[in-house]
Amino acid sequence: MRASKAMRRTRRSRAQLLVNAACLAVAVFAALWILVGRRDEGSSVAFAAAATANGGSRITIAGAVPDAGSAIITTEHTESAPKVATGGKEKDDANGERAAGDSDQPAPIDLAIAPDGGVPFHPGATHFKSPFARPDDGPPVKVKVGMLLNSVDDYDVKTGTFTADFFLSLTSVLPMPPLNLQFPNGSLDKEKKEVIADKPTFKLYRLNGSFKSAADLRKYPFDSQDLKIIVEDDSRGIDQLDFVVDHDHTQLARGFRAVGWQVGYVEARTLSQTYPDRFENDDLFYSRYTFTLGIDRFATSAAFKVFVPAFVIVIISLLGMWVPAEEMEVRSNSGAPMLAGAVLFHFALMQELPATSYLTRADKLMLGVYVSLALGMVSTWFMFLVKEHNVPKVFRLARILVPVLSALTMALACLT
Repeated sequence: MRASKAMRRTRRSRAQLLVNAACLAVAVFAALWILVGRRDEGSSVAFAAAATANGGSRITIAGAVPDAGSAIITTEHTESAPKVATGGKEKDDANGERAAGDSDQPAPIDLAIAPDGGVPFHPGATHFKSPFARPDDGPPVKVKVGMLLNSVDDYDVKTGTFTADFFLSLTSVLPMPPLNLQFPNGSLDKEKKEVIADKPTFKLYRLNGSFKSAADLRKYPFDSQDLKIIVEDDSRGIDQLDFVVDHDHTQLARGFRAVGWQVGYVEARTLSQTYPDRFENDDLFYSRYTFTLGIDRFATSAAFKVFVPAFVIVIISLLGMWVPAEEMEVRSNSGAPMLAGAVLFHFALMQELPATSYLTRADKLMLGVYVSLALGMVSTWFMFLVKEHNVPKVFRLARILVPVLSALTMALACLT
């Protein structure tokens, strides 16, 4: 009678083992599907630009939220990277300022000649051959660009989009040419555009718009993101208009806050860029101003949302190591539910992020969870492969090795 009960118990344990093996196979397949499916959806290819001799300037404000007189400002010069002439005709621009057509002076391309047809050029030009370059060797107007960022709202890591409200100031010694300002990584809200000052040597605007900056999630959930606002004039090259960072007026408003994030730094730089040739003698560079706000995710919130649940799953599964070997059915049931829970938790995490071509820190953590759960389940299955008198030895050995190996695996997953 006892032998018959033991045989039935063994059969139930083996059946349960097969069920757990099937659950493990399904869970592993789902985990691989999540990881392999997280491929980069692709983004627009940015044109690479070679550095030029035209120097850019850069400002960095250290600290969290600078109050009046509390910001630490350091400046450094950076080598520019090029950009090219894009504008040909004088036009009004929905995102920009006054159209070049407001000036009585003809556009450079109208002064270019094409005696043999094709792309016109300036016979006396020495710096640039582009028809959009100025025909003489006069100096460009240097314009100091300043920005006061009032607020950043609705930042979405999945799409990289955010809205910003800011003041933009332009100051020069010489009268500025008519401007056609563009925002390559966003667009302005026309209804909220406010022209505060519009003088030949000073312009001040309050602007509101939507912008986009690609997110870097390699360190998620302890990631830092760069939110950029890019300004350029696409109708006049650096031979006519040269942007320079206004160090004293590039900052955040008092009491600035980005909901859900803490401010890491503020940076502004100017550089010159060019695109690959679009036509013959397309060699003109354009000046670009880039304002960057660095933000960091709150570490405490990230730890409780990602790391704590992952470790709870592993710890609960390890409790099965202390279930007696005689209760094989209970022991074998301790791993499969935790594995299913880990896959569902990982899937929920991935729904908050865009597809990427790399593993985030959270992905590596979940790989550690899967390995730890697999160690516990394999130790249980191994008890069915050894002879009955060796089961107690396997039980004692697994109770020591599995927690140690799981701890090492999780530590490695957290540190990489």
